[in-house]
Amino acid sequence: MEQITNLLYWLSTGLLVPVTVFLLFFFAKSLLMIGGFYGTYISRAKTNMKFNKNIENMSIDEFLDSITAVKEGENTLVLFLNKIKNNSTKPIMLDKLLGDYEILADKVLGQSKFMVKIGPMLGLMGTLIPMGPALVGLATGDISSMASNMQVAFATTVVGVIIGAIGFITLQVKQRWFADDMNILEYVVESLKEQN
Repeated sequence: MEQITNLLYWLSTGLLVPVTVFLLFFFAKSLLMIGGFYGTYISRAKTNMKFNKNIENMSIDEFLDSITAVKEGENTLVLFLNKIKNNSTKPIMLDKLLGDYEILADKVLGQSKFMVKIGPMLGLMGTLIPMGPALVGLATGDISSMASNMQVAFATTVVGVIIGAIGFITLQVKQRWFADDMNILEYVVESLKEQN
C-alpha cells in the first residue's frame, strides 16, 4: 500500500510543472482574448449603432445598400449582411446563411466557454499539488519549504480564477452581441422573403 501511495504522490507532484505551464499559456491566451474583445467592441460601437437606427428608418433594400459603404473588417455582421444581399433572391441560401452565422457564433463562444472551465480547473490542480509537499514540510518542521509551496498554491489559484473570469466576462458580452446580430439578420432575411 505504501508503494501505491508513494507512486500517487510522485505522480501528482510531477504534474505541477505541466499544470503551471498550461496556466501560463492560457493566461497569455486570455490576455490575447481581451485584446481581440476590445477590438471587436470598438468595431461594433462604430457600426452597429448606425445599423439599428438605419434598419428602423429605411426599407430593407435601402438598408442593404447602405451596408456597402461599411468596411467588413472584423465585423461579422457586415460580412453576413453582404452575403445575404448577394443571395437575396434565394430563400434556401438565406436560411443556410443564418445557420452558418449560428455555427460561427457557437465557435467563437466556445473559446470563452473553454476558458471559463479550464482556468479554475488548472488553478485548483495548481493549488492542490503543492499542498502535499507543504504538509510534508510542516510535519518535518521545514517552514521555508512549506511557505514556498503555499506561495505556488495561492499563485496558481489566482491565475486560474483570472483566466476563468476573463472567459466568463467575454462570454456574457459576446452572447448579447450575437443575439443582437442574429435579431438583425433574421429581420433582414424575413423581410427579403416577404418581398419575393
